[in-house]
Amino acid sequence: MTAKKRQETKTSLSSVIKRSFGALSVLLIFVLTACSSQNRATTPKEVRDLAGSPQAEEARKKTEKRLRSIVDAYDKKTPLTLALVTLEDVCSGGTAKQLFFPNGDDQYKVRCSLRLTAYYGAHPHHIGDVLDAIFTAGDHSATNGSPGETIPFNHDFYRKRLVGYYQGHGPNPSGPNATEPSQILSSSQSLSWDAIREAQRRLVQEPNPCLKADPPTIRCLREPAHRAVADVRKQHGMVFKLELPVTDYFEVSKKGEVSIG
Repeated sequence: MTAKKRQETKTSLSSVIKRSFGALSVLLIFVLTACSSQNRATTPKEVRDLAGSPQAEEARKKTEKRLRSIVDAYDKKTPLTLALVTLEDVCSGGTAKQLFFPNGDDQYKVRCSLRLTAYYGAHPHHIGDVLDAIFTAGDHSATNGSPGETIPFNHDFYRKRLVGYYQGHGPNPSGPNATEPSQILSSSQSLSWDAIREAQRRLVQEPNPCLKADPPTIRCLREPAHRAVADVRKQHGMVFKLELPVTDYFEVSKKGEVSIG
């Protein structure tokens, strides 16, 4: 082999070694980065410690109290009778750094959320009067400047016609061929009820079974514990269901920043 050939071979081998070393360096940096506190998944112990912290507990109590005040407002200010409440309280840990298809779950150490749903009893022959009273309470809430915190449904054009329909004074507000209306929505609440005026009845369903309790990371309550929606319907004649959206009340970012809802 000539000196020139040997030099070319040496240069080529050196180039391969450099590229390999460079790739290994990048891989090592990636592994070290993935293991850093801001890029790894939160451990179960960390989730429990954060979910049980004084800050989390205070935020949990404050949020639950606010949501329950909304549930109680329907019981106190309308003809509806509160009969069953379900609560799901879950704290979950953040994932490891997501390089592909990120959804944001890698940005926090822990996130805690509450979901509250309430079931009320009502008389099936007085649906129009019940809805009218709910919208009147909503009118008062709007006048007081806090519709989102209590009852957000007022007497708008559609709801006036809805009351008239159920009181027997007017047509179906959704149209002559539409099914019986059984739900009203706002950005903060959903209120639905048994549709029982037509032959094909559409009833409020039973709540999902409770998650296995594991406080402080998982709480699941049904109050009263063994009451079913069917029991409420049997006692009162029909059921109304109030759904409040999932509320994030406590979050700690991977950078240690705390957000309280």
